[in-house]
Amino acid sequence: MRYYVVSDTHGFYTPLTAALKKAGYYQDTALHKLMILGDLFDRGREAAQMQSFVLNLMQKDEIILIRGNHEDLFAELVTEDGGAAYSYHVSNGTYDTALQLTDYDVAMAAIRRYDFAEAGQKTPYYTKILPVMLDYWETEHYIFTHGWIPCVEERGGQLSYIENWREADENAWKKARWYNGMTAAKTARADKTVVCGHWHASFGHSNFERKGTEFGEDADFTPYYGKGVIAIDACTAHTGFVNCLVIDD
Repeated sequence: MRYYVVSDTHGFYTPLTAALKKAGYYQDTALHKLMILGDLFDRGREAAQMQSFVLNLMQKDEIILIRGNHEDLFAELVTEDGGAAYSYHVSNGTYDTALQLTDYDVAMAAIRRYDFAEAGQKTPYYTKILPVMLDYWETEHYIFTHGWIPCVEERGGQLSYIENWREADENAWKKARWYNGMTAAKTARADKTVVCGHWHASFGHSNFERKGTEFGEDADFTPYYGKGVIAIDACTAHTGFVNCLVIDD
C-alpha cells in the first residue's frame, strides 16, 4: 500500500491540496490512501472545505485518520465546556473552527452558547469524522501517530518506552498526543520508525542538527529525520505549506 502522509493541516485546505498535487497524489493510479496524522482543523479559514474533502475520501475508503490533540479540544468545547469561549479554545483556534462549521457568529455563539455547543455536536466533523479517528496506524516498518506513543513519564519529564503501549487507555493516548516526538525518540524509541506530527519539524533541525533557528528566516520546516522518528509538522499557519511524505510499506 502507498500512503500519502500529512499532518497538522489545521484547516488550511489550499496548502494541503497543493502539497498533494506536488507529491503526485491526484495522478497516482496505484492503490493508495491519504493519511492525516491529526489536527485537521483550527487556525485556518477553510474548515468547511477541509470537512467536505475528508468526508468524500471517507465515503470512498481512501483515507486513514489519526486523532490529534486538537480533535480532543473540539470534543471538549462542544461537550464538557458547553460551548464556552475559554482562552485555550480561542488561542488554539478551536472556537473559530466551531464558528466556521456551525455558521454561528461570535455574538450569537456567546449569547446562546449551549445551542452553539449542540450545533457543534451535530456537525459532520463531530458525528462522522471524530468517531473513526484512530490513535495510531501500524505497518511492517512504521507506526503513524500524532505526537508520540504512550510512555512512562519519569522525573524531569523524560519519557521511557513501554512494551504494552498498544493497550494503553484513553487518558494515556490523550497525553501522548501532546508529546514532542523528536524529543521522545531520544529516550522512548519504539521498535519501528514513528512518523508523527504535532511539533514543528524545525525544532529537530534546530536543536538536534544545529541547522537554523526554530522560527527565524533560516528555519527549516521540511520533515525531520532522526533515529526512530520522522516528524512532519510544517507549522502551516506560520509557513503556508504542508509536508507530504509518500511511503510504500
